[in-house]
Amino acid sequence: MIDPRVLRDDPARVRASLAKRGLSDEVVDRSLAADSARRAAIAEFEAKRAEQKSMGKLVAQAKGEEKTELLARTKALAAEVKAAEAAQKEAEDTWNECLSSMPNLTAEQTPPGGEEDFALLETVGEIRDFAAEGFAPRDHVELGRMHAAIDLERGAKVSGSRFYFFTGIGARLHRALIAMALDMAHENGFTEVVPPSLVKPRAMEGTGFLGQAADDVYTIEGQDMYLVGTSEVPMAAYHSDEILDAEQLPFRYAAVSPCFRKEAGSHGKDTRGIFRVHWFDKVEMFVYTTLEEAPAEHERLLAWERQFLDALELSYRVIDVAAGDLGLSAFRKFDCEAWIPSQERYREVTSTSNCTDFQTRRLDTRGRFAKEDGGTATGPIATLNGTLCSVNRPIIALLEQHQQADGSVRVPKALQPYLGGLEVLVPVHPAEQA
Repeated sequence: MIDPRVLRDDPARVRASLAKRGLSDEVVDRSLAADSARRAAIAEFEAKRAEQKSMGKLVAQAKGEEKTELLARTKALAAEVKAAEAAQKEAEDTWNECLSSMPNLTAEQTPPGGEEDFALLETVGEIRDFAAEGFAPRDHVELGRMHAAIDLERGAKVSGSRFYFFTGIGARLHRALIAMALDMAHENGFTEVVPPSLVKPRAMEGTGFLGQAADDVYTIEGQDMYLVGTSEVPMAAYHSDEILDAEQLPFRYAAVSPCFRKEAGSHGKDTRGIFRVHWFDKVEMFVYTTLEEAPAEHERLLAWERQFLDALELSYRVIDVAAGDLGLSAFRKFDCEAWIPSQERYREVTSTSNCTDFQTRRLDTRGRFAKEDGGTATGPIATLNGTLCSVNRPIIALLEQHQQADGSVRVPKALQPYLGGLEVLVPVHPAEQA
């Protein structure tokens, strides 16, 4: 949640941020009213409690009729204290509900608007002119079939639409990309993690995924558990209810896990192939750092994502995502979008978000900071996340961008050691396909 002090002291900033996202600022008025009601309820409860304590002393000293009257007043006061306490709890719940429903603030640099209103930061690499090369590019579905690498038909038979099997060289590519991503993360000082893919409600709520993204979350029937759509969720909850030594920050983790998404709002979109699916594996970078260092760390995460895409020799662009396309917890977000020849457009393959202290406030993760007088004090810290490799989409971009006229696919030099030295992927003869 956002810092309550910002809401109280600078509500205009909160209103402006909501407007950038294209949202109503009604929640600001509701939150401020709830805060006033909460403060009044606290004052009323404390006043009644103070009167109750002083009344107890008077009863102890009183005698006769006076004591009888005081006892009657004490009984009535006990009921008033109980009612005041209930009113305080109700006001606190309303206040917390208002705060929890409010998205993070947005960065000053973040452009206003929706999905198409991003700011283009840079374009990397040349777009191949397949017409000049004398052939039309095949899409990843056809290439996957030619290489016996992606089996969509059996995926649908076994699990339904938007499922698939990676087979043969497809499975090897999957393993190679994860290994390459983890090696790169290790070289850059990340601690490798294999987190659980099932989490309790608090982890999902704490990261903001039971807000606007709730329709995409898989719930385990009969259990109070959720399947995660990204390992950002368990990693954000990893240090929940902890106080971290600020001098030891940043904590950088590279988490590899399966991800599950309903894709509830994508009916009719990207139904062909493996671009938008219900399950995929991903290597996710997750960082805890100070609020002051978070913007610079965000740039570093983007640089590591670009390092991975450069190693795959892909053409891509970098965008500053518009406010209306940010998730609930993101303060600022960069996407890297690879060129997909068969679609003749750029599509997202990685993203990185600075969530400031939005998630840590919800999950009660704080930092312990040294004070000038030699003591320590606790304060808010930031979380950031970034996709290093989501496997499916890099495979799409790799197959399509590096394809040759005969259907073979050139293997980027950096990936070759992970494929046993293979320089070219050669289509499988139809007789050899299962």
